[in-house]
Amino acid sequence: MKYYNAKKLLPEALVRELQLYVQGGYIYVPATGERKQWGEVSGYRCELAERNREIRLAYQAGVSVDTLAGCYHLSPHAIRKIIYTK
Repeated sequence: MKYYNAKKLLPEALVRELQLYVQGGYIYVPATGERKQWGEVSGYRCELAERNREIRLAYQAGVSVDTLAGCYHLSPHAIRKIIYTK
């Protein structure tokens, strides 16, 4: 997140109005438009979905939870959560 000096960016009248509410503090101005969900921009969300699909298929093929945990460097509890949630 980048910070801007309001006096350099906004009209003077707007700066005075903002100063009625906040002086010397920070204001977050959200972006317009629809926000993307976590991992959508980088593609990591799709990677995890694919990994989880592979884990479910391997489990259905008979691979044990402990073996999957070792292969994917996850805890057995995490593997069970992946297997039993869809």
